[in-house]
Amino acid sequence: RVLNRLTQIAQNSISLLAMVSLLLSLHWGIAGILFIAAMPAMVVRVKYSRVIYRWQRKKTPMERQSMYLGYMLTSDQFAKEIRLFDLGVFFTDWYRRIREQLYKEKVAIATGRSFANFCAQAVAGMLIFSVYGFIVYQTVHGDLRLGDLVLYHQALQRGQNNIRGLLTSISGLYEDNLFLANLYEFLDLKPNVVEPTYPKPIPHSMSGGIVFDHVSFQYGTTTRKALKNINLTVRPGETIALVGENGSGKTTLIKLLCRLYDPTAGSITIDGIDIRNFKIADLRRQISVIFQDYAKYNFTAKENIWLADIDLPRDHETIIDAARRSGADDVITSLPQGYNTMLGKLFDQGEELSIGQWQKIALARAFLRDSQVIVLDEPTSAMDPKAEYEVFMKFRELIEDQAAILITHRLSTVKMADRIYVMDQGSIVESGTHGELMQLDGTYAHLFETQAKNYR
Repeated sequence: RVLNRLTQIAQNSISLLAMVSLLLSLHWGIAGILFIAAMPAMVVRVKYSRVIYRWQRKKTPMERQSMYLGYMLTSDQFAKEIRLFDLGVFFTDWYRRIREQLYKEKVAIATGRSFANFCAQAVAGMLIFSVYGFIVYQTVHGDLRLGDLVLYHQALQRGQNNIRGLLTSISGLYEDNLFLANLYEFLDLKPNVVEPTYPKPIPHSMSGGIVFDHVSFQYGTTTRKALKNINLTVRPGETIALVGENGSGKTTLIKLLCRLYDPTAGSITIDGIDIRNFKIADLRRQISVIFQDYAKYNFTAKENIWLADIDLPRDHETIIDAARRSGADDVITSLPQGYNTMLGKLFDQGEELSIGQWQKIALARAFLRDSQVIVLDEPTSAMDPKAEYEVFMKFRELIEDQAAILITHRLSTVKMADRIYVMDQGSIVESGTHGELMQLDGTYAHLFETQAKNYR
């Protein structure tokens, strides 16, 4: 688009020079009037380009809110609650009010622009007619012949079109530049997590393990520290558990390990090497993660698992093995087309799964990747008690020789961990085995007893 405008500027400039040269032979003032007549329309366009640009930036939050409301009203994700709480009319009215306000403001801007354009065209018309009157006057008094009249009329008309096209292209470039500023702002954003200049190879077999050394972190949008002075070690083949209330920093700690963020203080090392010295892709390949807000891909069951390691062939036998380890194989084989069944309702013939069944699929992805560390963030929160029991009864077998980090609120499932870390408000307040922490009779023992009462 910008290239087309530049081409049009060049073409119109060449044609305009030829027409102006011809009109100057009649009277030097005609060329000046030609430029003056075109200026009001250009001023109007430039002015309203700024108005529209500023309006769109100002109203972006409202546009996004209306898009979100539209998504809620049309997505199956919110369908149950919208019906149960009778929110359909409420959200529809809310959406309509936003769209009506935006529409009225757009119409007001368009009306103002149309009126300004009308005035600009009226001024231009009067000036151009005065030039035509001058040419006719010269012809009537014999200063110009009839052929000259036709020639200057055509030159004036072509010149008017050329200068209008030239100024339109220039104002269009200005308008494009305004909106390209958004792109430039985005491209100028600096990544918070950067690749090392000289990356070090990641150990293929950990010997010392993972060490969090006085790690602190706070998100850029707040002054509150999400993690404070964290010190913990995950040795090769060891299983540790992170427990604590919501918002205590458990998931944030895992995000730092995966380098979704970097610590604001302290360091995380693998075998003594700061993870910031590894290539990000190499580091993440050594960590299998299932977060509590795992993804639900509307692909086939086989593809849902295969996405954890796309370097494998789509029909690799380890995909089925991972499904068996997570308990997803029984779910998948009961589907109409087995592993080739489309999951979700986005496409035709898709099969929707329960939350617990989706979680088994996500757990299979974590088991598929050949990594040194496996991180399970509430891995069985949506599973029924029987499925959860089966997973944890053979947990050591499932993770094979991997180091494991387990995050869960169900304290009955962390008893087999080699070490348990209790977190509270971003800090580690207790650590030890299940037996040691129960003897300590602190936060962990209180949480464990609180949960145990519900089963007595």
